[in-house]
Amino acid sequence: MASRARTLVICVKNEGYATALELRKLYVALPDARAAERDLLRVIDESGEDYLYPEALFVVADLPRTVKRRVMLAA
Repeated sequence: MASRARTLVICVKNEGYATALELRKLYVALPDARAAERDLLRVIDESGEDYLYPEALFVVADLPRTVKRRVMLAA
């Protein structure tokens, strides 16, 4: 998931991170090549700050471009 752009991801697991991540919620993942090398994602969580989480907790949200644009503007 090493990308130069922000990506929308859906939380599919939150074991060990229940206070920071809500299941089935969309989150913004920020580009971080070093984290990706370690199978981590830099995600803006419920605190409003970005933290590293295991990539396995998320799936990329495959949304139509117009929907993705609107969600990113609101985020």
